[in-house]
Amino acid sequence: MASIFAARNGGGSFRLVMATLAGLGLLIAALPVVIIVIMSFSGDANLKFPPSSVSLHWYGAAWKVLSGESSDNPMSPLSGLLTSFGVGAVTMCACVIACVPLAYALVRGSGRSRNGIELLFTLPLVFPLVVLGVAYLLMSETLAATLGLELGIFRLVIPHITLALPFVLRNCMSAMSGINPDLEEAAMSLGASPFRAAMNVVVPLMKPGILAGLIFAFIISFNEFTVTFFMYTVDVRTLPIWMYSRTVSSLDPTTLAISTLIIALDVALIAWVDKIVGGKASLF
Repeated sequence: MASIFAARNGGGSFRLVMATLAGLGLLIAALPVVIIVIMSFSGDANLKFPPSSVSLHWYGAAWKVLSGESSDNPMSPLSGLLTSFGVGAVTMCACVIACVPLAYALVRGSGRSRNGIELLFTLPLVFPLVVLGVAYLLMSETLAATLGLELGIFRLVIPHITLALPFVLRNCMSAMSGINPDLEEAAMSLGASPFRAAMNVVVPLMKPGILAGLIFAFIISFNEFTVTFFMYTVDVRTLPIWMYSRTVSSLDPTTLAISTLIIALDVALIAWVDKIVGGKASLF
């Protein structure tokens, strides 16, 4: 207690130390992103930091790269972009379809199995992504060799669902926890079946958590690289994989402009999630 009291009355020095540590942490986290954004506006032919001139040249080059090649070519960036959007859309829909009833069962249910199920669905957060990538690669190759089953785009969708599920489930469970069971009981006392009470009462009240889960699942899927690196094929590759192949031999400034656009998309979606959770926005 004495130390807390001293810290409060020490005034400026304590707050200065806390502000310095917070600022240092923010600098370490944001510095790589800031450098990428600054370099994307460079007008120089060769990359050097800081840039000697400012230009939108690389954004024009990025637009030409993303729109100038046929989407029928799996090696093209446009094909990678469309694949990323497609995989992200399937991932977020599948995650929400699975997590809404699961969150309902976990929150309304009781017993020792609840903690075990929650732990099971959070395991992908602690597993090394390289291990998951190898495991899914072995699984897909085994299916192809023994059953002749080619997963196609689902080579990417299945691991992406695994990675996004914990985030979607947490959002849905958080929304579900704030719903009073008396509301369902009131609906059923008026003649609604348990299923109709859940669909007409519970699901609409879960809307902020569901929408936040949708957006988080899309962000995670769209940006995923490590597991995708093990699972992509010549015919199925995402935009991050294309960006890596573009820079593996030498750093292409065009990818910096594309990276900045992806960062802007992520920031916009996170801000959207914040407004949705706060009740100040909706999905449509």
